Amino acid sequence: MMHLSEELKKRYTKEKLSVRESQRIAEFIAFGPVVFQVSRLMLKWGILEILRDEELTSDEIAERIGISKYAAKCVMEASLTIGTVLVNVDSGKYTISKIGWFLVNDPATIVNIDFNHDVNYLGMFDLEKALKEGRPAGLKQLGNWPTIYEGLSTLPEAAKSSWFAFDHFYSDSSFDEALKIVFASSPKTLMDVGGNTGRWAMQCVTHDKNVDVTIVDLPQQLDMMHDNISGKEGSDRIHVFATNLLDEQNSLPDNSHWDVIWMSQFLDCFSEEEILSILKRAVKVMDEDSTMYIMETLWNRQKYEPAAFCLTQISLYFTAMANGNSKMYGSDELMALVDKAGLKVEKIHDNLGQGHSILCCRKKKNNKNKQYIFMERNEIEEKVREFLIDDLEVEEDKIAPEALLKDDLGIDSLDFVDIVVIVEKKFGFKIKPEEMAGVKTLNDFCDYIQSKVG
Repeated sequence: MMHLSEELKKRYTKEKLSVRESQRIAEFIAFGPVVFQVSRLMLKWGILEILRDEELTSDEIAERIGISKYAAKCVMEASLTIGTVLVNVDSGKYTISKIGWFLVNDPATIVNIDFNHDVNYLGMFDLEKALKEGRPAGLKQLGNWPTIYEGLSTLPEAAKSSWFAFDHFYSDSSFDEALKIVFASSPKTLMDVGGNTGRWAMQCVTHDKNVDVTIVDLPQQLDMMHDNISGKEGSDRIHVFATNLLDEQNSLPDNSHWDVIWMSQFLDCFSEEEILSILKRAVKVMDEDSTMYIMETLWNRQKYEPAAFCLTQISLYFTAMANGNSKMYGSDELMALVDKAGLKVEKIHDNLGQGHSILCCRKKKNNKNKQYIFMERNEIEEKVREFLIDDLEVEEDKIAPEALLKDDLGIDSLDFVDIVVIVEKKFGFKIKPEEMAGVKTLNDFCDYIQSKVG
């Protein structure tokens, strides 16, 4: 069974397009490289920006930006059929469309265009080879490294700039919310695994004057990190541990009690086998008071469909350019690996920043007499959905993650008695009323169940 957010279920489980709409998208795909390059030039030459404020003919555009009339006609007519501009048939003048507006104004779209052009475009010609061989066959377009990570500090300038802009855009947007979650318990020691340029570490030492951060990463990454944080306030509380975690013989630092182990946009850089190995080594340096926070853009938990589309496409960057064997994971995959490593997901925070989720994980207790029941999030949600409809007769169209149990679903105190019985039967534990104090929405209720069996 696959977990999909409610928005994604609507889009990916039933046919929505007419025959003609389907045909158009098929042709759009066929001419994808042309569509991309034309649209990129419309941005680079500033044509879409000009058309935000005024309507112009193709000849006027040619004169304004200094290209030939022929060139202007070609890109304007192509853009018209792509959908980024509209035309007035009486005057022959063009104006920007809603799609064009997003190309100009949406930060995510702008970052994605630069990333795909400067990092991915040429290498994607070798996607088939990468998929078949399990190695980043397209990376040779940028440099001669086994993976892109060894070469980040020496990438061609345009590729380096676009790569880091892409990476920072998606992670930085979630930092404010992530800090509130991580520092709610006032940690004093934090291990930042895959700390990259030190941006998160600097956020931490700035946020809390009492925390010490240790960044774990490749030696060349740590050199670049030193350059970025040198002389900044709080940098004296940032320490380093150089290692290559792809080598299973390399352990994580165990010279301290770790209140927090943090992994942000890190595990998506590895295969499932590598992730499991890294997580198992992390578990070895955790104790019962340690919390691991895993922040990822899980494609199947996205609130809006365009985000899911972007993430599944980004997976192929990992295939062709990064390492050949990783992807943007769904929660089903990642949570299964977390469980195998000996961790328990206590809570999931969704829709942070640009669609991030944080898995809050604790080490499983070593109690031979206790039977642990593991259940993935999608299975929990499906079971809850079933008993709401079948046992409590809740209308199916009212069931949504944000639905209020009392006000939207009509669950009263008598229903709660039934829920206690149903939960014990379906999930194998007894509800403690005091633990339900903060449970207001259906998502809260599923979080609570997940904290017991997830």
